[in-house]
Amino acid sequence: MKGLLLRLSALDADAATAVRVIAHFEALLGGGLDPASLARSTAGLAGCPAGLRLPDGRSARSGPDGVALPGAPGHVSGRVELEPAGGVWLERAGAPGPFDELVLEWMAITARVLAGRPWQSRVPQAADPALVELVLSGREDAPDRVRALRLLGLSPEAPLRVIAVAGRPGTDVGMEAVALLGRGGLRGTVRVARAGSLGAVLVQRPEGPGRKGDAAGGGSPDDGAGGGNSSDRPASTACELRAALRERVRERGTAHGTAQGIRVGVGGAFDPLEARTSWSQARAALRFAAAGSPRDAVADHDELGPVALLADIPVERLRAQEDVRRLGRLARGERGERAGHGGELLAALAAFCRTGSLRQAAGELHLHHSSVAARLTHVEKELGWRLRDPQDRFRAQLALYALRLADGGEDLGGG
Repeated sequence: MKGLLLRLSALDADAATAVRVIAHFEALLGGGLDPASLARSTAGLAGCPAGLRLPDGRSARSGPDGVALPGAPGHVSGRVELEPAGGVWLERAGAPGPFDELVLEWMAITARVLAGRPWQSRVPQAADPALVELVLSGREDAPDRVRALRLLGLSPEAPLRVIAVAGRPGTDVGMEAVALLGRGGLRGTVRVARAGSLGAVLVQRPEGPGRKGDAAGGGSPDDGAGGGNSSDRPASTACELRAALRERVRERGTAHGTAQGIRVGVGGAFDPLEARTSWSQARAALRFAAAGSPRDAVADHDELGPVALLADIPVERLRAQEDVRRLGRLARGERGERAGHGGELLAALAAFCRTGSLRQAAGELHLHHSSVAARLTHVEKELGWRLRDPQDRFRAQLALYALRLADGGEDLGGG
């Protein structure tokens, strides 16, 4: 197959190559497939031994030369679990390659199809950054932006939504965006490009004009994104992105999921010639997002409502506010907390402010409610709040938002 010609260690880590990785596995999904061919193809793609074990007990291992390997795996450099049992893995001798995580995700998707789970193709396409920049620009003439939209395969008539993605330090944010969106999490036509320090994602829904099924309130009840029955309305863009992150966390474990550092800001749906407004909203929303739980990692400008106006306050004023200063000291562990404990305290505070329920917050954080209660008691003691009081809880939520904005700076780049 064409994908076997790829040797990922020799390629730059960019969004276009990431899409080629996804296309490789989509080609496998479109043909006759068995465990041995999946292991062989993945090993050839990654340039290192690869293996899998399906929930029904079928297994296979292969070297990059296509020769089947007997016995147990050697050094496993990366692995994704399958439900209810089994997994897929790579056996790279050195450090993981820049595309190993993406390869494993798609190897796992393909393995689930082998195990009997359905698959629906939704591959995001890497776009020409110059065309995306032109669409998002407020300086270019309308005819030039219309031409850029058409070259990107987007309609100049249907509403367009822009998403901003920030990745882990030192990683290619375009690849991070494709790795997330390649899970098939977004409906519609999706185009991905790097824009400065951010990943820019253009999404055009299949519903056509209007914003049917894509309002901020179209979330599922457990998403915390608003009311409405999820069976009556399709999930919002933010809900779909949180679901993709949640699936990633489920596969890799909570600790890995909270450490991955992906943050997402979702802009509103506008006329494509006003895409710059959605891009501005997406970047503003990104400042409210916090790496951690899927709910905190995705911020939707529509969901924020009037809270989004906080982003207009100068950073210096936010940092000088007393509640923000005290919360920042707590987060940094300046009050004697053990390493990392400040982040745990803020995560518990954010979950409780959002849900108003100790048990719901504990469920969201995958902790026992007594552990969350102990963390909240610590916060109350240090900051003098009574979090059962709605006024103090509202004050704490504002302080959390302000702290994120202060830490995020005035501008996240990307034009």
